[in-house]
Amino acid sequence: MSRHSLFATVLVLASLCSQPAMAAVIGGGSSSPLRLYTGTPALLPADFSYIGIGGGDEKAAFLTNAPVLLGLPLATSVDFAGSESLLTASELQTYNSTQSTSYGPLIQIPVAGMALAIPYKKSGTSTLQLTAAQLCDIFSGAISTWGAVLRNADTTPIKVIYRSGSSGSTELFTRFLNDSCPGRISVSSLLTQANFAPLPNHWQAVAGSADVVAAVNAGEGTIGYVASEYLAPHNNATSARVSKLPMAAGTAPLPTVANTRYALGYFPPPMTAMDRANPLKWVPSFGYGAGGQMPVPTQGNQYPIVGYTNLLIGQCYRDPADAEAIRRFLGELYSLAKVPVIYQHFFVTVPQTASQMSGLAGEIRKVFLDNAYGDNLDIGNVNVCHGIGRP
Repeated sequence: MSRHSLFATVLVLASLCSQPAMAAVIGGGSSSPLRLYTGTPALLPADFSYIGIGGGDEKAAFLTNAPVLLGLPLATSVDFAGSESLLTASELQTYNSTQSTSYGPLIQIPVAGMALAIPYKKSGTSTLQLTAAQLCDIFSGAISTWGAVLRNADTTPIKVIYRSGSSGSTELFTRFLNDSCPGRISVSSLLTQANFAPLPNHWQAVAGSADVVAAVNAGEGTIGYVASEYLAPHNNATSARVSKLPMAAGTAPLPTVANTRYALGYFPPPMTAMDRANPLKWVPSFGYGAGGQMPVPTQGNQYPIVGYTNLLIGQCYRDPADAEAIRRFLGELYSLAKVPVIYQHFFVTVPQTASQMSGLAGEIRKVFLDNAYGDNLDIGNVNVCHGIGRP
């Protein structure tokens, strides 16, 4: 071996030896909860790895075990996905017909409640308050100047900052809009598909949540939508007050933790064996007009653009250590252990965490951790997972 080749080999070996051990449980998804999962403090345990891709491929990466969609090497196993985009009946049917015999059943459960804030930047305006109807006008392109919003002669163009790819935030936001203006905006994870009319050329598409805030702050007359963690949700100068219906000036709610918690309300968990086995039954969506199970909140202490960031996980894993790590994390998540972390990132706990174990969080524990009803839906159940599981 030449001296140069030997030196190169030593460098490669040194690089490999210096790399930290790869996390045992690997997943990725939406950028909305990225700081919640990986920031300081972090919701996920140290042996978990979460890649925030902000492009909408997270569900496909998990459903088909396609790590390349998360930017990971081909041999990597995708153990979980995080998204605000709900699993569809079609996606579930495809998974059940192509993957479940090898991987086992999948589970979809809420991790934390969240609000979508409306960041804006308009000179001379620091108390912006908007109704659902006004947001429909803005994001459908029905109005084009700030004067139409502020009811004055201001000709500053409205520049919408939106997510370029498929996005759970966009899906959550379009559910809210569709509930008020179904003739102009449909429910979609792509704003270009949700809008019935072409988007104006001066609107700007960006990749991730942090990019939305950066683009809004860099412009003039800009407005967007983003998880409230990326803003100061108590500050009306950067985040609009929003209500479903008109309210007196300065009284519509801001996307604070308290207003988000009140807005989420109570969602009755699945109560039959058939419903408990259905991943589509465990996460509520908002807006009856958009096909949701819960109404868009309308009270003065209920911020109206809310939803959940969710986990897609498997019931079965070939490596028992993966199954045990996920069980341990969920046990902490649906108890008091993770509450301070969740609130510090401006998310809120799943209703009835720890305090009322008959509620949604308690039922998740009973079904997927304790097998309290004997449905055999618990993670790692030996009767279901014998000889199968996610790699």
